[in-house]
Amino acid sequence: MKRKVIAAFLCAVMTAAVITGCGNEDASSNDANSKGADAGDEGSKDTSSDDANDDAENDTDDSSVDDADAPGGDGELITIGFAQVGHESDWRTASTKSCQEVFSEENGYDLQFVDCDNDSAVQLEAIRNFIEQDVDYIIVDPIVATGWDTVLTECDDAGIPVIVIDRTIDDSDKYVSWVGSNFKTEGLACGEWLKAYTEAKNISDVNVLVIEGSTGASATLGRTEGFKEIADREGWNILDSQDGDFTQDGGQEVMESYIKSYEGKFNVVICQNDNEAFGAMDAMKAAGISYGVDGDVILVSFDACTAGLQFVLSGDINADFECNPLAAPFVEDVIKTLQEGGTPEKEVYMEEHWYVNEDIIPSIEVDGASQDMTVVTEEIVEAQY
Repeated sequence: MKRKVIAAFLCAVMTAAVITGCGNEDASSNDANSKGADAGDEGSKDTSSDDANDDAENDTDDSSVDDADAPGGDGELITIGFAQVGHESDWRTASTKSCQEVFSEENGYDLQFVDCDNDSAVQLEAIRNFIEQDVDYIIVDPIVATGWDTVLTECDDAGIPVIVIDRTIDDSDKYVSWVGSNFKTEGLACGEWLKAYTEAKNISDVNVLVIEGSTGASATLGRTEGFKEIADREGWNILDSQDGDFTQDGGQEVMESYIKSYEGKFNVVICQNDNEAFGAMDAMKAAGISYGVDGDVILVSFDACTAGLQFVLSGDINADFECNPLAAPFVEDVIKTLQEGGTPEKEVYMEEHWYVNEDIIPSIEVDGASQDMTVVTEEIVEAQY
């Protein structure tokens, strides 16, 4: 971005020299074109000729005014490279759509989007390609939490700010901001709700099967750590915990294996996203195992996408802990702060909600703070992503 500013300055100097030396008859038009780039710099205004100023005002149409008001500030689009995890879930689709809508050409952006299809090597290559393209900003949702320091150093050396969304990076701090959720808090909330729910239902023997997300993903690590902290405290029996890769097929495959190994031994299934829960439901249904409200198995999920909340409303899923996918508006705030020369917050947490079917536990306490449980309604489902 610094190279672009220097290049623009040199071009402006060369243009001024040509106009002065050649006595160009279109000088007033050139002044009008440069006026948008110098917006806010009162000392740069040319007041030597009223006629020239009148011509400049007549030459300025509505589109140039709109360009000057765009996030780039000089009529140029801000270029953004976005290296997305993939398309493995409804949550991921909503995350991608949010970025594509916010960072549109209409809003003053040129978005270069790469679906990395859950391949870390592809994601690193995409970021290096963004560096070659000399984009203004890079957004990345890291597939795994480690292995980032080298490529982020390359971004830093190129003067390209990196904004991390959703999942976290553990082995480098060479990014300007991270925007997302507190995954451990989500896991803690799940555990605290399950404690309150089993007590309300007079269930003393808690035997849990966990279907984890993708191995190495910060969402997987945080939710697993948070839930296990409560499970260990309460003395629950976690029978097994395996990777379902955040997909419906993965959730179904793991659940089918669990049913064979632990049939009749479990009464709680924790799925670390909605798509895994859908797969687990298919497996339990095929095996004749009842789940959800009034079922033999308490089914809990994360993400709270529209389809997930529909199953909470129907009682198939007992509780769903939201992970907000709509990071793009928060990312745009970070970019605007940088464009204005400010320093954005290093961590930006988004608001999230905990959803349930039954109105028996109004709130839970997580890390000493009271948090509401929201009973799902048709209106809530319709308003969800």
